[in-house]
Amino acid sequence: MTELEKLRHSAAHVMADAVKRLWPDAKLTIGPPIENGFYYDFDLEHHFSDEDLAQIEKLMGEIVSADHPFREQEITRDEAAAYFGERNEPYKIELLRAIPEGQRITLHSHGQFTDLCRGGHCQSTGEIKAFKLLSVAGAYWRGDSNNKMLQRIYGTAFPDKRALDDYLKQRAEAEKRDHRKLGKELGLIAFHPWAPGSAFWLPRGTVLYNTLSSFMRRLLVDEAGYVEVKTPLLFHQKLWETSGHWEHYADAMFTVRSEEQEFGLKPMNCPSHALIYQMDLHSYRELPIRLHSQDILHRNEASGTLGGLTRVRQFAQDDAHIYLRPDQIEAEVTALLELVKRVYGVFEMTPKFQLSTRNPEKFMGSLESWEEAERALASALDKNHIPYHVEPSEAAFYGPKIDITVEDALGRRWQCATIQLDSLQPERFDLNYIGEDGQKHRPVVIHRAIFGSFERFIAMLIEHYAGAFPVWLAPVQARGVVVSEKQEAFARTVEKKLRARGLRVDLDLTNDKLGAKIRRAQLEKIPYMLVLGDKEVAAGTVSPRARDGQQLPPMDLESFADRLVAEAQAPLKPKSEE
Repeated sequence: MTELEKLRHSAAHVMADAVKRLWPDAKLTIGPPIENGFYYDFDLEHHFSDEDLAQIEKLMGEIVSADHPFREQEITRDEAAAYFGERNEPYKIELLRAIPEGQRITLHSHGQFTDLCRGGHCQSTGEIKAFKLLSVAGAYWRGDSNNKMLQRIYGTAFPDKRALDDYLKQRAEAEKRDHRKLGKELGLIAFHPWAPGSAFWLPRGTVLYNTLSSFMRRLLVDEAGYVEVKTPLLFHQKLWETSGHWEHYADAMFTVRSEEQEFGLKPMNCPSHALIYQMDLHSYRELPIRLHSQDILHRNEASGTLGGLTRVRQFAQDDAHIYLRPDQIEAEVTALLELVKRVYGVFEMTPKFQLSTRNPEKFMGSLESWEEAERALASALDKNHIPYHVEPSEAAFYGPKIDITVEDALGRRWQCATIQLDSLQPERFDLNYIGEDGQKHRPVVIHRAIFGSFERFIAMLIEHYAGAFPVWLAPVQARGVVVSEKQEAFARTVEKKLRARGLRVDLDLTNDKLGAKIRRAQLEKIPYMLVLGDKEVAAGTVSPRARDGQQLPPMDLESFADRLVAEAQAPLKPKSEE
């Protein structure tokens, strides 16, 4: 445990102490440090309010000022059971029962507060110099929706006030950029309780979605040798048994019973792509075969985990499966690593790489094939001089993978792209190719996505750009703003000509004052406003104004169209022109 994690773990104990002092009937559960702070879950009939958080925080300050030392005590299982039984802490008893035989059982105390805990604390409460309680949320005990809903208080702590203030500023900025808030304000997405975990893509959001879809399709199909396919959404249970998903993934699938048979909505494309490969006889000369899909997928995420576009039940990926010979792995992975860097370079993001290796308790296939696959991925990273770290036990059940994260404008990391190597699927589906020797050989398959899911990627982009998308992505690239109704005919001519150049343009023909129209366009994050008054009508020009307030000189319509077309097309140039 790092020193920062110890600090935050200690703050969680201090918070639990304060809650127990204020509400003695609160039942304690767990309070771990997390990435940006800590939390503690409580079972309490009283519902915590913002005023309660302020009261808890004040009492925490008093406990910190008292500078109580943290003390560890090793006790027997029976002693711990008696201790927490006397204090009516049923969750602690349950946690105690889950501790394996032979493992140390320890209590950690400060002042009069004692908790069942493995440790990792400051020397004393006085070391917790800067902390803040942030929010309250519901959380099922042990993350299981069949269990009771608890109250989770989130907080954060830092070694000094400056670090805390910096984090709180970043958090406030993140709240302003929240894709759920901006997605609604900008008319991109909506949600309805009758379709939990499934987004409604509104007209502007659909433009954004389709623009990204076309961008990826051009890179893959037009340039990189992929072919696009579409496969059914619903498959018989036998497919999922063959792929291994019925055994390892059934709980995350939506199933349908029809005519006394079981079916499942596909949560991923790979098994259906295997069926396409299986439909023809393939020669070693054909490989690699690269199949690309952007089909709809469904996963049965727990309702309590759903949130905006980042955790959904219906989504699509820029998905692909590459069937290749073992001797082609390194070259293909190298090409994929270059593709990842190229795509994220368009968004001015630098990817970081992680090699996720076999989980000893959850994998299919032979140990030998896993070790060979892990070596192949590591070799491709090493030979391309790409820094990476190894994350043990984080691979999918069918093969190791390279996970790629990127950092957004606020310094937060998002996991998006993945490259997974799989020799199990070709075995389970009996996939073959005819080798140079005329004999059947087993291909290897690479599962890969660059954006990841469109939903999560778009959520990241909304927050990264704070809704102010670059011209090529902006759902509306320019808006004509008339001074009065006298310019309406000219405005419609401007709109028609710009649309003929493939540009996304609309008009504001309302009777509002010019300043209000400009302000509205700025709030909608539209890259350019074209002020159209009597002077512009007489001269046949437009007066562009950028959303950041920069006023461009008047120019003829064709000149502006050329400028806008150049901005809209720049990231989509073929690789040979970059």
